[in-house]
Amino acid sequence: MNRRFIVLCLAGAAVLGIVLWLWPKPEPRASGHLHQEVYVWQRAWNEPVLAAITGQATNFAQLIALCAEVTWQRGQPSVIRVPLKHDALRQAGRPCGLALRIGPFPGPFAADDDRVNWLIRLAADLLAEAATNQIAVAELQIDFDCAESKLDGYRLWVEAIRRQVAPTPVVITALPAWLKQRAFRGLIAAADAYVLQVHSLERPRRVDVPFTLCDPAAARRAVERAARFGRPFRVALPTYGYVMAFDAAGRFIGLSAEGPAMNWPPGVQLREVRADPEALAGLVKAWMTDRPEPLRGVIWYRLPVRGESLNWPWPTLSMVMAGNIPQASLRAEARRPKPGLVEVDLVNGGQADYVGGVEVRLRWSHAKRVACDGLAGFEPVDAGSHGVHFKSSGPAIRLGPGQTTVTGWARLDQETEVQVELLTPSK
Repeated sequence: MNRRFIVLCLAGAAVLGIVLWLWPKPEPRASGHLHQEVYVWQRAWNEPVLAAITGQATNFAQLIALCAEVTWQRGQPSVIRVPLKHDALRQAGRPCGLALRIGPFPGPFAADDDRVNWLIRLAADLLAEAATNQIAVAELQIDFDCAESKLDGYRLWVEAIRRQVAPTPVVITALPAWLKQRAFRGLIAAADAYVLQVHSLERPRRVDVPFTLCDPAAARRAVERAARFGRPFRVALPTYGYVMAFDAAGRFIGLSAEGPAMNWPPGVQLREVRADPEALAGLVKAWMTDRPEPLRGVIWYRLPVRGESLNWPWPTLSMVMAGNIPQASLRAEARRPKPGLVEVDLVNGGQADYVGGVEVRLRWSHAKRVACDGLAGFEPVDAGSHGVHFKSSGPAIRLGPGQTTVTGWARLDQETEVQVELLTPSK
């Protein structure tokens, strides 16, 4: 009886051991500081770009600079090289990676043919140019617009380039849709690491269809799926926006990004889609609290540069990087450029764009209004002899952090104290 009991206990322990061995192990988690980098994707390194690198580089762990873009015509490659300012990169005092952008290519792919050999020579030339200019390249990042069905072919390119540029690490960008492809595991095994791009804009069917650049819930799901492959990766998050155009019937006809305004046809309907600072701040904060261990950091696309209208300014990005929600902070200020003349400035002293309606009221007692007018989308309403009310005439105004706009002016028949009151829809 005792022997039988012992045998049963041993058998039970063996079964329990097998079950525990086969039971899925919890995936390792991490928390705390999140490694954060930034893309310098601008193709013209003008004074504002150089100023942004000089002023902001130390806020990032690494800079990734776009250095070349390849396109294909009838299967033959051509390249546009970005004239980097290597002095600025050296003076930034941060590790620097180079990004090679490759446009869509349908195949065929091979481990050794004219096309891949051309790409190998280009990659080697980019690294040699950097070395000549005393830039120690931390990684070569390949951003290939590859079809999901061609990942096995892409792997051949990655393997060939990696062999030739060693010991420089080769990093590839990847899309969440690639995670479900059987070839994805082999592709990331061929690279030293990868960057998961969770920002994209699907082509909207109509003007009234909701669209977003980055859905935080979808981004979290993609990161958790990517972590199951057990390979280190970073996540690219957006800071930019687009202007989308729709015809009179509401059908999508195109989009424009940062740069010169497009010459759209008459009757076009324009809508903006921008990265949402509040949503992305929440995403960053959540990953600082709990994230899969293979997620090694975030790369922001792209570096804020003064004068860009669709990209976040630096005050917005700095708040989001800390997991904090940036806020707009408006105030109205009266100026006296000449005796009897009052001009009213609207100032955004916060970290986020203000978007909405605005009203500014001026009041005085010991003078009479001689004339007044609104400026920059504001109109004077309720203009009496002892006050004037300026109101934004469009559906909304946009005022970025640190920006100032003049709402209007009033000329009085004599100097007197003027009271300024700011009204917004929230009030």
